[in-house]
Amino acid sequence: MSSDVPQGFEDRLRQRTSTRNSNTLETIPVNHQPHGNIPNTPLAASTISFLLGCLFSLSLTLFITGGISEHWWATYQLAFFLAAWSAFHWGEFAVTAGWNRDKCSVDSFLLDNGAMYHVAHGVALMEYLITLYLKPSLKAHSYVSTIGVIMVVVGQTLRSAAMIQASDNFSHIVAFRKLPSHQLVTHGVYSMFRHPSYAGFFYWALGTQLVLQNPVSSIAYLFVLWKFFSRRIKAEEKALILFFGQDYENYRRRVGTKIPFIR
Repeated sequence: MSSDVPQGFEDRLRQRTSTRNSNTLETIPVNHQPHGNIPNTPLAASTISFLLGCLFSLSLTLFITGGISEHWWATYQLAFFLAAWSAFHWGEFAVTAGWNRDKCSVDSFLLDNGAMYHVAHGVALMEYLITLYLKPSLKAHSYVSTIGVIMVVVGQTLRSAAMIQASDNFSHIVAFRKLPSHQLVTHGVYSMFRHPSYAGFFYWALGTQLVLQNPVSSIAYLFVLWKFFSRRIKAEEKALILFFGQDYENYRRRVGTKIPFIR
């Protein structure tokens, strides 16, 4: 028998250790440190993926079946919101792991995205459930929810496509230092949207509130998201002009953001 074949537990352990660097499951990003609020380990990543997958599966099933009439809160609208939310966060990690490995960490789920992010979703859910309980007729405009579903699907597709096409040029954190690997991406969805990942999230988030038929949260989301992306794009583009000079200036003149009132 060949001596290369491990004979016992210790041999198998040594073989696993020696090959770990070439076949690693570690989620250690390059050039930045995770926040640290969620353990940056494969166990944490797999557990979060499992929980998000369970929530997505249950919610999608409830959405497809049209909800449960015996329970006033178990509506197709709430089900779609939860399915969209879980798919978004799993997708952020999955796309980063698949096309931007050096930046992948447990933070790539974007679950540690600041307290206000979770407050916004919590307030939206409260508005929906309180209104549904007190006056369900206000949630009966199915065409509004249909428009919201379309916006969510289009927004998610646009954002994921942008992250895939940008590959290792994409980052959840704005880069203010140009790396040798940085390239100006102008093909695919970037030929139609100057910041497709931002536009995708903008319409995804607004779509979730249309699905829930939340008038107050829809207006609040519109205002807060517009203000956030307006400031972020201005700051990011100052860096991009330093990185790419006239090439980026020409690109910026040629392609808009497709976010209202943000040229």
